[in-house]
Amino acid sequence: MTVIRIGVLGAARIAPNAIIKPARAVDGIEVLALAARDRARAAHFANRWDVPVVHGDYAAVLDDPMVDAVYIPLPNSLHAQWTLRAIAAGKHVLCEKPFTSNAAEARAVAEAAEGSGLVIMEAFHYRYHPLMRRVLGLIADGAIGPVRRVETELSFPLPLFGDIRYRLDLAGGALMDAGCYAVHCLRQLGTGEPEVVSAEAKLRSPGIDRAMTASLRFPDGATGRVTCSMWSRRLLGISAKVVGNTGRLKIFNFVAPHVYHRLTVSSRGRSRHERVAGEPTYTCQLRAFAAAVRDDGEVLTPASDAVRTMQVIDDIYRAAGLRPRG
Repeated sequence: MTVIRIGVLGAARIAPNAIIKPARAVDGIEVLALAARDRARAAHFANRWDVPVVHGDYAAVLDDPMVDAVYIPLPNSLHAQWTLRAIAAGKHVLCEKPFTSNAAEARAVAEAAEGSGLVIMEAFHYRYHPLMRRVLGLIADGAIGPVRRVETELSFPLPLFGDIRYRLDLAGGALMDAGCYAVHCLRQLGTGEPEVVSAEAKLRSPGIDRAMTASLRFPDGATGRVTCSMWSRRLLGISAKVVGNTGRLKIFNFVAPHVYHRLTVSSRGRSRHERVAGEPTYTCQLRAFAAAVRDDGEVLTPASDAVRTMQVIDDIYRAAGLRPRG
């Protein structure tokens, strides 16, 4: 088996759970190299997580001929720049969500990815867990009838207001962080690409949303609602609901179903609860990434899909009276 050697751009807090630990569970994957803005911090991080090579900057990772692919967990504002540079360097890319700062940047990356022969994947890890395959299968099989409404939410408390996720210059905001999951999931469960009808933001500072709600409409008239927050009265919510003509689906914790989740299917006066077994979502994602690199396996979250997610995010910001990021 050909080993896929991965370089990490940035000593991000998410990297151990998102790439380093999953690499230990997926055959033929090696996290080979890492760089950070502070070389001492990079060296400490690499030593802590047994990453053998430390580079002095991100460009050196891309120039390393031993590196086959890169994982990009940098601040949102840097995603497009470094994904484009990775493509130019001939590296496969697993880029954290949101894919870019806005739809225009996402389109530029998608255009560069097209025809490159490289795997460019947005890291919506939940999409690779068997739970989502089960939910989409139930909807496709008519378990609840034609879909008429979709509601998704990701809310959690982040009172660390100095965190980069509250920085406008780094393309932060609740919609970019928590809300990108809710927007992406709504798109997966809905009946086409949604149009934003209205949106309301609660601000932490000028231009930075700490919470957001948005109403949407699908091409066939079905409706949708996205709710997200990093600081609001709604401290915790991780759910999705799909209402059809003959029933409904409810998912508790679609984001990390391997920790705990509950799928409830209600139709014609009866309800049942399901659990869908699966590996941790990040492990599922890395397996899919490896299969795509080695064997042209299916990428469920390609750059082209990210363009559509970022367009909805841009439109929600505009509807809320805010400027898109970037």
